[in-house]
Amino acid sequence: MKAFVSVDMEGMPYVVVPGHLNLKGSLYEEARKIATKVTLVVVDELHKKGFDEVVVADSHGPMVNIHVEDLPEYVEIIRGFPRPLSMVAGVEGCDVAVFLGYHSKFGTAKSSFDHTYSGGSINKLEINGVEVSEFLFNAYAASDFKVPVILVAGDAQLLEDDVKKYAPWVETVALKRSLSRVSAKSPGIARIESELKKAVDKAVANFKRKKVKLLVAGKPVKSRVTFLASHFADVAGLLPSVKRVDGLSVEYTAKNMVDAYKTFELLVLAAAGISSLLTNLS
Repeated sequence: MKAFVSVDMEGMPYVVVPGHLNLKGSLYEEARKIATKVTLVVVDELHKKGFDEVVVADSHGPMVNIHVEDLPEYVEIIRGFPRPLSMVAGVEGCDVAVFLGYHSKFGTAKSSFDHTYSGGSINKLEINGVEVSEFLFNAYAASDFKVPVILVAGDAQLLEDDVKKYAPWVETVALKRSLSRVSAKSPGIARIESELKKAVDKAVANFKRKKVKLLVAGKPVKSRVTFLASHFADVAGLLPSVKRVDGLSVEYTAKNMVDAYKTFELLVLAAAGISSLLTNLS
């Protein structure tokens, strides 16, 4: 069997300030060690439960966060950005998916670093009328490849707001309970390791007993993207398949989630491009 593990950072335990999250951050190395530790606990337990191969998608920021020298021989890692399907690159051909370090969507109160895909440009992403978090967006994409999500570990608010609502069969582990956007309470690492191992065991058992489901978006997939500023929508509207619907929002329709995902990724990259251009002109 083959497992897929997508690893984000904002929902990791102890990660609470901006300095944890970027390559030049004063606490970035600490966050890397935390993310690597959490990932290793999960992949080890998956391997013990019969997964001969594990694909890890390093999925935060520049996507070069995990310490690769610590990875066991049965793990393949996907690094670097941009790349097709971003946070779920490599999910095709896997039997199950696990999401680690995940966080709440933009605008969620008392949730560490709440954002949806791009904190610099995206206010809201809706799929077929449902506002999605990165968890739901990525789970929809994985379903196009018939890969169910069996475990999500991250910010407690995401688990309560989205995972339990849309996928109650998914096992969850709260790695932190946020007190604000930049403050959270986390258990000790020994307790986290124990909870992760138990959750993996139960999640794999649920999968083997066919108690897990796919999170499927209806087709065709109608996406609505609401940006943080109108110049992002100006640029997005240049794509012929995209329709401008108001000052901040655009809509487009795709035949499946994979195409919807790729279009959204392109719009985010275009937003980053115009931000860079305007910065250089200032």
